[in-house]
Amino acid sequence: MHIYETITEAVADLEMRGYEYDLNLTADGLECKSLDLFLMPEEFEIDEFYRFEGMTDPDDSAVIYAVSSPVGNLKGVVIDAYGVYAENVSPELLDKLKMHHG
Repeated sequence: MHIYETITEAVADLEMRGYEYDLNLTADGLECKSLDLFLMPEEFEIDEFYRFEGMTDPDDSAVIYAVSSPVGNLKGVVIDAYGVYAENVSPELLDKLKMHHG
């Protein structure tokens, strides 16, 4: 695990290490719009995660997930506002994210 000062620094380093795709959380999994690809929780692994706490504003808190999948030989990054996903995703996806969140 690396230590990053900012979200921008983390994303830039992850991109240099091959995590090149932007992934978005959906209700049931992860979406890669640039590849028109959707991944269910069982189709990807969370390789690393980094938590950023907002120093002055708790709304600035976020978690970055470095994700890989054999589907499409994909490596990408998910940036999620801290805890926001909890009520918007399936139980399976929530369980996978929680394993790497705390």
